[in-house]
Amino acid sequence: MYALNQQVLRTDASGMPLEWIDFKEAVRVYHLGQVAYTCGVPLYQIRGGYNAISGKRSILEINSIIATHGDSHAVLKARAHYVPPLNNQTLFARDAHLCLYCGEQFSSRGLSRDHVVPLSVGGKDTWNNVVTACKRCNNHKAGRSPEQAGLELLAVPFTPTHAEYIYLQGKRILADQMQFLLAHFPRHSPLHKRLARPA
Repeated sequence: MYALNQQVLRTDASGMPLEWIDFKEAVRVYHLGQVAYTCGVPLYQIRGGYNAISGKRSILEINSIIATHGDSHAVLKARAHYVPPLNNQTLFARDAHLCLYCGEQFSSRGLSRDHVVPLSVGGKDTWNNVVTACKRCNNHKAGRSPEQAGLELLAVPFTPTHAEYIYLQGKRILADQMQFLLAHFPRHSPLHKRLARPA
C-alpha cells in the first residue's frame, strides 16, 4: 500500500482525465455513489466503522484511477478550444525546469516566466508566447526579442491539452497513471519525446 499523500487520478465515466484528488476526496466520491469504475493499482484501504448488526468493519479500497459519474465540465475541457490556465508552476513543469535560453536546469526559485514577444511590444501572456527562463537570462533579454538579445530559443512553446495539463500538475505519478495519461496526449505532443528519455 502507498502513503496517504499519493494522489488519485479522477476521470469522467468516459475515461477523460479530470484532476488529481487526495484520499479524503476519493472517499467522498465513493460515499456519494459517484464511482463508475476503478482501474490501476490499489493505493490504500480505508477502514471505517463497525456494522452494529453484523459486527463487520467496513473497508474501502481506493485505486490509483477512479472514474466518476456526472462531470459536465469534463465535456467543456475536452473541446478542442479549451485552454488550461497559465501559471508558473505548470509552465516550469512544461519546460522541465530548464531555462529555454541557456539550457540549464533550475529549481522553481531560480526560474521566471519570459514573454518571447515582450508585453511592451504587444506580446500576450499566453502559453504560446511564454517560456521558462532563468532570472539571469530573463534580465539579459529584458524587453527585447530573443534575436535582439542574442539569445536562441531551445524549444517552441506550446499550449498543453487538458490531459497534458493534468500530467504537468501531478506529483509522484505512478506508472499506471502515467500510461493512462499518455494515451490521452496528442500524437504530436512534445512531451512524448521527453518522457521517452531514460531518467
